[in-house]
Amino acid sequence: MKRLLLSAVTCITILSQISAQEPNIFPIGEKAVNIHHAGDVWLNHLADADENFDFNVVLATFAPGAKLNWHLHPEGQQLYITKGVGYYQERNKEAQVVRKGDVVKCNPNVEHWHAAAPNSEFTYLAITMNEPTKWTDTLSAEAYQAIELPESLETDKKKEVLELSAKKWQWMADKNANKLADLFHKKAEFVHMGGSWGKNREVEIIRSGGIHYKKADIHEVSADIIGSTAIVQSNITLLAVVGGNEVTNPFIVTEVYVKEGDAWKLANLSFVKQLSEQN
Repeated sequence: MKRLLLSAVTCITILSQISAQEPNIFPIGEKAVNIHHAGDVWLNHLADADENFDFNVVLATFAPGAKLNWHLHPEGQQLYITKGVGYYQERNKEAQVVRKGDVVKCNPNVEHWHAAAPNSEFTYLAITMNEPTKWTDTLSAEAYQAIELPESLETDKKKEVLELSAKKWQWMADKNANKLADLFHKKAEFVHMGGSWGKNREVEIIRSGGIHYKKADIHEVSADIIGSTAIVQSNITLLAVVGGNEVTNPFIVTEVYVKEGDAWKLANLSFVKQLSEQN
């Protein structure tokens, strides 16, 4: 039996490496009913135990902030983290931050819980021997929220979004409508001084040159991450060509991005013209 388990572990290690490169190699599975967890969790039972193989293989996908309650496995479990950042904590021990590429060994009958970090999706392959999981206590929201999120995670996400925002301004200057169409969320809303409209019209306006965002001088920019949403605020001077005429205006620009899978999508872009100071 140990030999069978070792062979399975080798196979799952390879699968986890493939999954890290191709996050959608397996379907996400079915959304689990919220009985032993909080938040959104999807499960795909890749292989169920049978008379030859006494273990189960499950792909688990957690939305940001989703968390399991305290539980234990009578015969143990191994987790192969394939995506995102999460937490793992054993009873009477400090919580650990785990990331893509980590392996977690949940020893037999050791009470523990695991979860996605507040600002990150979290996916793992779980190998569990064919003994029912024993659920013990509810993990309180207070206990989960008390865990200090690594500063590096917050910083990395802000850096990623700010770099994407800067690329967006360049794509606008280059009239790269194809890149922008991929960036814009299908339900994106664009708010200008002259009105507001959706993705298709914005892409067509950029493609045709109806509005050419010729140059954006960024004076100040900041980003905040709230779960799977990022808000970027910029203080800019925009040189644009509108109806064939060059115009320059100072704007406060708000960009809202939402995380879909591994990609940030621009869901809202709003321009507010700054008023000149009155003497």
